[in-house]
Amino acid sequence: MHDVIVIGVGTMGAAACEALARRGCRVLGLEQFAIPHVFGAHHGQSRMFRLAYFEHPDYVPLLQRSLELWQELEKRSGVKLLHLTGALYAGPEGPMGPGGSELVPGSLQAARRFGLVHELLTHAELAKRFPPLRLPDSFVGLLERDAGFVVPELAVGALAAGALRHGAELHGHERVLEWSADGSGVRVRSERREYRAGGLVLAGGPWSAKLCRDLGVDLVITRQIMGWVQPKAEGIFDLGRWPCWAIEREDGALYYGFPVLPWHPGLKSAIHARGRPCDPDTVERSANAADEEECHEGLRRHLPDADGPLLSLTVCMYDNSPDSHFIIDRHPRHPNVIVATGFSGHAFKFAPVVGEVLADLTLDGATRLPVGFLGLSRFAPSKDASH
Repeated sequence: MHDVIVIGVGTMGAAACEALARRGCRVLGLEQFAIPHVFGAHHGQSRMFRLAYFEHPDYVPLLQRSLELWQELEKRSGVKLLHLTGALYAGPEGPMGPGGSELVPGSLQAARRFGLVHELLTHAELAKRFPPLRLPDSFVGLLERDAGFVVPELAVGALAAGALRHGAELHGHERVLEWSADGSGVRVRSERREYRAGGLVLAGGPWSAKLCRDLGVDLVITRQIMGWVQPKAEGIFDLGRWPCWAIEREDGALYYGFPVLPWHPGLKSAIHARGRPCDPDTVERSANAADEEECHEGLRRHLPDADGPLLSLTVCMYDNSPDSHFIIDRHPRHPNVIVATGFSGHAFKFAPVVGEVLADLTLDGATRLPVGFLGLSRFAPSKDASH
């Protein structure tokens, strides 16, 4: 009998296992693949960390706590996980229209509201500070100091290792077949055996649409591409010389990328937008010509000196909520089941604080952290919908 079972030991599941185990909880983590693995949403050598969050200002306090927790995890594990390179965001000064991402004005608003260290750069200043950039005349930039990236493979590994050190029991290569819950606890049946516990955390990532039943929310799983190229200009884009970056596209999507890392060949480039809907069990994992074009598109337009020969492509997946904000809440039918899903491709940076929230909700029934805006109630039909 365990206190809590966590289904899915990827990004959020590993963070939840570590947070629960550090609080003395008898936790069991079940993962259908290896721990860690490269089949979900938590690989690719770099995941952006930023505080000036244009998506919603309520994320910023969570990010400030997440920064503290990443730094604490580095000290506990002895592993360098977080690289604060600074991050450059480029786009128009004003919104790009309905559905636009509002990258620069939204990031500026968050930076000013929370006193984050930043610089607002004119088009001329961008050209002087970052000569390789090719941007429309209407674009300005925002440079955020306390931003950069986390190494996902190392981070998930450090979280899982920390969970083990604090007594968690983790099972890799053990697929869950079904789960049930009632007032007496939860039951989870895997390919190997049946387990019981007092509570359950569902952290299935792209498999959440199959795992999280009766939520009343449609989760859309999409196939996403990350690529690496050999820059034409050597040295300019190396770690320590070039920041992480995001550039707004006309449709509100973002081109984004990272400096060249000394432990992985090439400059990483990708597009942050919903990809093609897919089934996580049958997703096409081999890359094609369209995937390669996606890798080159932003570089060709805005960083031509980086747009060299392709080195590699890899596939990941997003579990998208209807509004692209996370879903962290108690299951509407089962009070002893906590759901963490809908991370929509921008959640990795939050992993340790999400783990803390999941532990709070599971063990204490509530959390002091401001996650109310991520609850399921926002999808409830309006009382005036019939009028």
